[in-house]
Formats: sequence, structure tokens, C-alpha cells
Amino acid sequence: MKTERRTALKRMFTSLLGITGVGLAARAGTTEKEAGSISGFQQAPLFSGHTKYGNLVFIAGKGAHVAPFDIKNHTEIVLKELEKELIKAGSSMEKVLKVNVYLNDIADYKGMNEVYAGRFGMNPPVRTTVAVAKGGVPGDSLVEMDCIAYI
Repeated sequence: MKTERRTALKRMFTSLLGITGVGLAARAGTTEKEAGSISGFQQAPLFSGHTKYGNLVFIAGKGAHVAPFDIKNHTEIVLKELEKELIKAGSSMEKVLKVNVYLNDIADYKGMNEVYAGRFGMNPPVRTTVAVAKGGVPGDSLVEMDCIAYI
């Protein structure tokens, strides 16, 4: 009974979403996730660089943990890291659907946008940009980004 309800709810949810990411993943027939570029220094890794589910790929947050500490430099590094991870996963910048941008300081919004503009092709993804709370972006990066793309 519980399984039937879950299946019915899943069908209803995916039919309502049409061609959005969850609908695409559900139609791909895959219920297992595939992790790639596993990172960690322990026997049990902390996280993967990307995870695939159906024809979707979820890229972990990428930061720039180097000097000089300039938002344009850090944004360039982060975007290159995102692109490398997307390629490893079998996707590309043009196939990105959603980007989350985490700024250490909202005053860097304009500088980040100057480097970000045009990096995802003629049809840019939807994006959320926030300034992180006290403590900043982990690892002294001025910006961190993660994304969802299709394959």
C-alpha cells in the first residue's frame, strides 16, 4: 500500500513537472545515483565532485582557495573548476540548468557578474546569489558556486 502510494505520488509529481529536472530524471528510469570525482582524506569520503541521477548531474560547490584575493580572479577560477567537473560528468556549461552563487561579501556582486556573464552560452541558467552569513565561504574563497545540469 505504501509503495503504491509512493509510486502514484511520483507519477503525479513528475507529470506536473513535465520537462523539468525531476521529470527528466524520473523518465530516464534510473533510481540509483552515480558519484564521480570523490573527494576526501578519510576512508569514507566527505563528498563527491559530482553526482549523476538519470540524465541530471549535480556539481558540488567549487571555491577558489588561492591568492590573490580578488573577486574577479576567484570567479574565473570557480567557473573553470565548474566547467572541468561538468566535462568529467559528461555535460557542459551550455547544459547547466541552475547555479547557486555564494559570495563572501555582497559588495562583490558586480565584479562576480562581470566575469560570470556569457559563460553559460546564449541561454543562461536560472541563478540564485546570496551573501553568506558571518564566517564567510569555507576555505577563504570569495565566491563558491554549485550547479545542476543535464547530460
